[in-house]
Amino acid sequence: MMQLGAEASGVMALRMMKLAGGGAAAAAEAELMVSEKILATAEIQRKAWAAAFAGASHLTPQRTVALYRRKVRANRRRLGA
Repeated sequence: MMQLGAEASGVMALRMMKLAGGGAAAAAEAELMVSEKILATAEIQRKAWAAAFAGASHLTPQRTVALYRRKVRANRRRLGA
């Protein structure tokens, strides 16, 4: 979990630099930033319900962190770090 926090902080710094540049790229980044969080939340909820119905709800926290780490790594690659 601490590793996720460190990785996310780096992505936030990269994202802030992109937003500070302004223009169309910054607007697109801001929109993507919000939409990806909505989609990730929906995906986590869907997986949590599926795990609960399968009797594996104890796995939800670690699966949630794993999903967020994948998303953060993808953002880091996309933003150029």
